[in-house]
Amino acid sequence: MALYRAQILLEPEQHRQLAEIAREQGRTLSEVMREIVRDYLDQHQQQTGLKRELQAMEALTRIRRRVQERHGLLPADLLERSRDEHLEDIERAWKDSN
Repeated sequence: MALYRAQILLEPEQHRQLAEIAREQGRTLSEVMREIVRDYLDQHQQQTGLKRELQAMEALTRIRRRVQERHGLLPADLLERSRDEHLEDIERAWKDSN
């Protein structure tokens, strides 16, 4: 795995605690820092995904409200009405053919 050098400045207490963790786990400070960064990036990616999903749900809610305002029905009601009309058309066509 290719690694890139990044210089960061830590507060003395941060450095002390991270060095202690690394020593306790038998790892280098760099390994501990990479794990912390990886965990943070994973968490950030999950939060970003959740945020996108919430935005999509909000958009759907706005669409549902517009449909209800314009037609006085919820989209599910419109779908049911359309399905009923289609079934009536099929029944009428079947009766006419017999």
